[in-house]
Amino acid sequence: MAEIRQKIVPHLWYDRQAREAAGFYASVFPNSAVGNITRIHDTPSGDCDVVSFEVWKQDFMAISAGPLFSFNPSISFLVNFDPLFFGDSPSAKEKAREKLAQVWARLSEGGMALMPLGEYPFSERYGWIQDKYGVSWQLILPDPEGEPRPPIVPFLLFVGENCGRAEEAIDFYLSVFGDSRQGKLVRHGAGQAPDREGTVMFADFMLENGWFAAMDSAHDHGFNFNEALSFVIYCDDQREIDGYWEKLSAVPEAEQCGWLKDKYGVSWQVVPADMDEMMRNGSREQVARLTRAFLAMKKFDLAALRKAYAGR
Repeated sequence: MAEIRQKIVPHLWYDRQAREAAGFYASVFPNSAVGNITRIHDTPSGDCDVVSFEVWKQDFMAISAGPLFSFNPSISFLVNFDPLFFGDSPSAKEKAREKLAQVWARLSEGGMALMPLGEYPFSERYGWIQDKYGVSWQLILPDPEGEPRPPIVPFLLFVGENCGRAEEAIDFYLSVFGDSRQGKLVRHGAGQAPDREGTVMFADFMLENGWFAAMDSAHDHGFNFNEALSFVIYCDDQREIDGYWEKLSAVPEAEQCGWLKDKYGVSWQVVPADMDEMMRNGSREQVARLTRAFLAMKKFDLAALRKAYAGR
């Protein structure tokens, strides 16, 4: 993977396993690969690996930065094994089922099933699993009559105080990001306690040409959104950085090094696209100057970052 192609990219925070995990996912999923690995030095977490990788053509970023946060299922990844991805022959559906089973088996190595692999009312083949690193994946054989979706879709679970706010959150995100639209929306019906009738059973939506999904769940989960899984927004200029920061940031004490939290507790990183290029292509001295500069910032100042990188 030579460069980031998506506007919004999932970011995973590991203790020390970012490089290892990226290699594992590249071995598990089709059309996956480890991209660039940059080591940054002298951070509050010591020396950290920053890793870019692809999972079934979905860009990801990861960092090894200490045991500050732990993954939980509040944000998972829906993996669509659409037979369309396996050709147009009569055997395509069987190939999709076989690949789903293979990926489930690999993710089960040291992992834990949250919903067993099997047949459900919404899919003839589905399972939800937490892998050995704690990242959650929902594997599904989708409805062949539905509108096609990409293989990997980030999935937000609104629980606890957030339960019942999924639709509100989707509307909010649609107002913040361009190239966006509502997709499917299915509501909980009567008699589905503890879930309240009318709340979101499943919805998906597009932000910046990338698909996301969400649902409300009133069950007692004991977790919520945290910084272990965030979303990087790559910005072209300072005006764009300022705009996303103003619209999204709702927790002032969470503002640090380009990170913010929105009003639902979801973490975002508002980052200049230039910074990714500088991190990938810079010398050790250039990356060190850039690191010192961004560690001192809350919202990123693109001109100051470029100046630090250039040594001026």
